[in-house]
Amino acid sequence: MRKKVIAGNWKMNMLPNEAMNFINAIAPVANSANCEVILCVPYTDLFYSLLTVQDTKIKIGAQNMHWEEKGAYTGEISAEMLKCINVEYVIIGHSERRQYFAETDETVNKKVLKAIHTGLKPIICVGETLEQRENGETSFIITTQTRKALEGVEKEQLNNIIIAYEPIWAIGTGKTATAEDANNSIKEIRKEIEKIYGKDIADCVIIQYGGSVNKDNCQELFNTSDIDGALVGGASLKASEFEEIIRSAN
Repeated sequence: MRKKVIAGNWKMNMLPNEAMNFINAIAPVANSANCEVILCVPYTDLFYSLLTVQDTKIKIGAQNMHWEEKGAYTGEISAEMLKCINVEYVIIGHSERRQYFAETDETVNKKVLKAIHTGLKPIICVGETLEQRENGETSFIITTQTRKALEGVEKEQLNNIIIAYEPIWAIGTGKTATAEDANNSIKEIRKEIEKIYGKDIADCVIIQYGGSVNKDNCQELFNTSDIDGALVGGASLKASEFEEIIRSAN
């Protein structure tokens, strides 16, 4: 049976002292939860967050990485740099990275392969724009992004990969896909994985939903057949609300 995973994506928010206070606040709820709890924090928060979670069940992730080990890539962070301080997860291919920083399916795939090779667990984001959705292209877009992201990934490595379905039109807008729509899209992603790796593997892959998830809509999302938790944006910046989302996943 797949476990629920609740991951917070803080984006460009939280100073180190704020990160430590947040972790201390949610630790009691996270420690008693049946789901896995991950916080994907800014680079400057990573070290302090890793120290603070040592006696908790909370995992720490980064929000991006480069596929090269080292070199003349000003402003970038390598997988090795993350791994050496014991970061466990990394978000790859978030729509904001694709939209604002020209990431492509090809660079996403390079990052996925590098993360796996280095021992990091990627959270791979896929999702369609509003225009693509209105044109009936949702299934094509999300399955293509999934297939290209996983090129070269062995079936044994799927155990350490999370897929996050994040419809771009729902990120930070307050709009959320209905639970039925989100679940159906995630089923399409799972079917694509089944085509490549077989049903047994596809049934075990954790696929989250992301896109304006909050304490009021999370329970309905989690009660569906295929949604395995959430990648939470704005609501992960408020300790009390993030705690409610964690509780809803139990």
